[in-house]
Amino acid sequence: MTKNNNALTLTRRTALAGGAALPLFGILTRRAQAAEFTYKMATGQAPSHPVNKRAQEAIDRIAKNSDGRIKIDLFPAAQLGTDAQLISQVRIGGVQFINMASSVLATYVPAAGVVNTGFAFNGYDQVWQAMDGDLGKYIGQSIDKAGLTMIGRSWDNGFRQITTSTKPIKTPEDLKNFKIRVPPAPILTSLFAALGASPTPIDFSEVYTALQTHLVDGQENPLPIIATAKLYEVQKYCSLTGHVWDGYLILGNPAALNRLPAEMKAMVIHEFDQAGKDERTDIAALSKSLQADMSAKGLQFVDVDKANFRTALAKTDFYPHWKAKFGDQAWSLLESVSGTLG
Repeated sequence: MTKNNNALTLTRRTALAGGAALPLFGILTRRAQAAEFTYKMATGQAPSHPVNKRAQEAIDRIAKNSDGRIKIDLFPAAQLGTDAQLISQVRIGGVQFINMASSVLATYVPAAGVVNTGFAFNGYDQVWQAMDGDLGKYIGQSIDKAGLTMIGRSWDNGFRQITTSTKPIKTPEDLKNFKIRVPPAPILTSLFAALGASPTPIDFSEVYTALQTHLVDGQENPLPIIATAKLYEVQKYCSLTGHVWDGYLILGNPAALNRLPAEMKAMVIHEFDQAGKDERTDIAALSKSLQADMSAKGLQFVDVDKANFRTALAKTDFYPHWKAKFGDQAWSLLESVSGTLG
């Protein structure tokens, strides 16, 4: 969008018509061109996902509380690139804020992936004890050392479940030679390889097509992602394995944050932190309602005995391998919540 006087008189209809030039959630205001700090935030999730709803609410509060001095445009649904591209962009400052799954960030900040250890958490009480406690602090410090800044608390991606188009996954044996899409996350590739599957890393922006064309026969994601990406259209079964919990982290470019006056920087962090609390509530509610919604759309849900999967995993080298990768400190912080693994 060019900076001319006509921009101030755009109607809502013409603004929407120029969607390619405007962020999907962008709202043109009279204060927009007066902003002292103009930033971009990018996510990979669909516009209807709670991540984008709550991020936009935080952005609106930041604009209001800064009296229009801070303007953040939100670009959802991978409009500004893949996960790998976004991490590079936020590092160099082309994008100032991104939302990134722990499992994907682990490729760049290995410590972030410790929370993705297979069958580590029994439920959300353990998850938030870890992420709002010492393990979360440890991950935040590791992100700082990698040249990024973790903003506020962890958001919730959810417990990951397996969907398939060919057969339901009921036992660990059902995964033998099963071609399953995983994100470009080594720990998830390792988990499914250990259980005998054939994991195929594919960026999320290409998942629907990969399932539709049977490049892979299944995938694994939390229920809100399965729903908002409409994966139920190209999948038949959903096995409630809850094999991994995954978080979302809001990451910022340190230089962009440090350009803000101290009180504004604190306010930005506070608003994203509050949005994280709200998003956690959204995901908890959705995880309860989405089974019924997607069942009505034809997705068949399958209950499994998670203990059988954890026992099968413990017979492999998965836990010793990742303990060595993460190191004694990270593993000790994880086991202080999860109990002994392996």
